[in-house]
Amino acid sequence: MPLPAPAMLDPLAHAQALVRCPSVTPDQAGALDYIQAVLGQAGFACHRLPFAEDGAAEVDNLYARIGTASPHLCLAGHIDVVPPGDEAAWTHPPFAAHVEDGVLYGRGSADMKGGIAAMMAAALRHLGERGGQAGGSISFLITADEEGRAINGTGKVVRWMRERGEVPDHCLLGEPTNDSDIGQAIKIGRRGSLNGRLTVSGKQGHVAYPYLANNPMTGLVETLKRFLDEVWDEGNARFSPSHLEVTSIDTGNPTPNIIPARTAARFNIRFNDIQTEQRLRQRLTELAEAALEATGLSCALEFEKTADAFVTEPGEWVAMLAEAVGDVTSRTPELSTTGGTSDARFIKDICPVVEFGLVNKTIHQVNEQAPVAHLHELTEIYAGFMRRYFDAR
Repeated sequence: MPLPAPAMLDPLAHAQALVRCPSVTPDQAGALDYIQAVLGQAGFACHRLPFAEDGAAEVDNLYARIGTASPHLCLAGHIDVVPPGDEAAWTHPPFAAHVEDGVLYGRGSADMKGGIAAMMAAALRHLGERGGQAGGSISFLITADEEGRAINGTGKVVRWMRERGEVPDHCLLGEPTNDSDIGQAIKIGRRGSLNGRLTVSGKQGHVAYPYLANNPMTGLVETLKRFLDEVWDEGNARFSPSHLEVTSIDTGNPTPNIIPARTAARFNIRFNDIQTEQRLRQRLTELAEAALEATGLSCALEFEKTADAFVTEPGEWVAMLAEAVGDVTSRTPELSTTGGTSDARFIKDICPVVEFGLVNKTIHQVNEQAPVAHLHELTEIYAGFMRRYFDAR
């Protein structure tokens, strides 16, 4: 399975091998096998970590480390991908890893098998330049459970690492962080995410006799309006203002002349570190109760927090990454907290973590792609960062 020696340093060869594994979450489909074979051949001690939980699919994970000394740098990512969608709409088959006009096409090419490929090539180059010695320790934390429910993936690997004293000094997560060009942004934090479901109950009746019913739709609309009109905060130096989006409204009413007995809506709040889950829950409850006061309608609110807001204060090691970016791209990356959630929300519990990777403008889309030049640029950045990081010990 490992590539010939020259190709071991080629991020494109690694990216193609990984994209050809149809690892739709949570199936690793051979991608972890490939990474383990390559890293094992380079001297990494590899641990396969399957985790299972009732109600969730078993997920396979990989932790690999070379070296025992400090500093310990962890390189993290995921090989699971979202489904390709309509495969007929793709210019090239989504798992063929076809290269045309200097562009690699395929599901996961940008999110984030290309990033893992660059990490592998850079780490192997670093070891080769130092006679197989890292100058400390390098580890890989790779999951197949990031795009799905994220129950049996990185969170449980982090717990396993802590229990065994495998605690890195720092972690670089290779998620795609740039909007259009390599070098635009380093993610030093992420907003929190709170899902909510609002159910409003009234009295069913005939639409011709509304005075004999009590329409919950009216109360739902008024409550959602108050949710959307609320100014949660103004943001701060690190984060944009918190905001709420309605994601679905479901009444399940099959007949146009019935006032329904109940209706429900789902919503999500992406919140900054000004907010807390408890404060958001309390304010949403207050708004709902005020909207329905004196209407005779009742409501229920259910919540599910998927992530806390966090920020990694940039220090010398982040400056090293920014310098490596500048050397390769001549750009000064923005230190950003935008975007969705990532597995950094788990890794932050054991060490400082930042994210830097490929361009994200085609992720989860038909014809997801990564320019080959970007793969090589990213490899150069990672290699330059590792050189600085371990030279500074």
